[in-house]
Amino acid sequence: MCLEIGNKVAVIDADIRGVVVKLIGDEVYVLDDEGMEYCFTKKELVKVEVDQNDLSKYFDINNPMLKAKITSKEKKKSTSFIKDKKEVVMEVDLHAEKLVKSTRGMDNYDILTLQINTAKHKLEYCISKRISKLVLIHGVGDGVLKTELQFLLNNYPVKYYDASYQKYGQGATEVYIYQNQ
Repeated sequence: MCLEIGNKVAVIDADIRGVVVKLIGDEVYVLDDEGMEYCFTKKELVKVEVDQNDLSKYFDINNPMLKAKITSKEKKKSTSFIKDKKEVVMEVDLHAEKLVKSTRGMDNYDILTLQINTAKHKLEYCISKRISKLVLIHGVGDGVLKTELQFLLNNYPVKYYDASYQKYGQGATEVYIYQNQ
C-alpha cells in the first residue's frame, strides 16, 4: 500500500483514525482528531478513501431491492400458531439445589428420587388444576433425569417435547397436558 502524507488512514486492530503526518521507513506517524500522534507500521494501517458519513448521504431508501428485503422479513414473522394469552404455564426447576436447602448427606439416588417425586407431584397438580402446560427444567448433564422424566411422562395423558432452546437452552422439557372437556 502506498501511503503519503495527508492520507486518511484507520488502524486495523484498534479504533483509531487519523491523518498521516510523517513517514520514516516502514513507520507511519498518524495524527488523530484529538491531536494525539501514534506510530504504526504500514501493515497495521488501511487507507480510508471516503468517510462512512459521506457514503450514507448517497444511500437510497426507496431502493426496490431494499424494500423487497424488508417485506420478506415481515412475512417471516407471521406464524399460524396463536398463543392464548390466558394460558398458564408452570415452570419447575428440578435442580437439587433449588429443591432443598442442602444436598449434604444425599447420594445420587436420593437426589434423583427427590427430583422425580417433585416432577410427579407438580404434574398431578397441573392435571388437577387444569393447567395445560408444564415446563420441567432438568439441565443437560448425563441425561439420567431426562430419561427418567420421559419414563414418568409416558404413564400420563400428556405429550412432551424439548422446550424452547431460546428460552431454556437444551435442559428443559415442555409437557402439554390433555384436558377432557
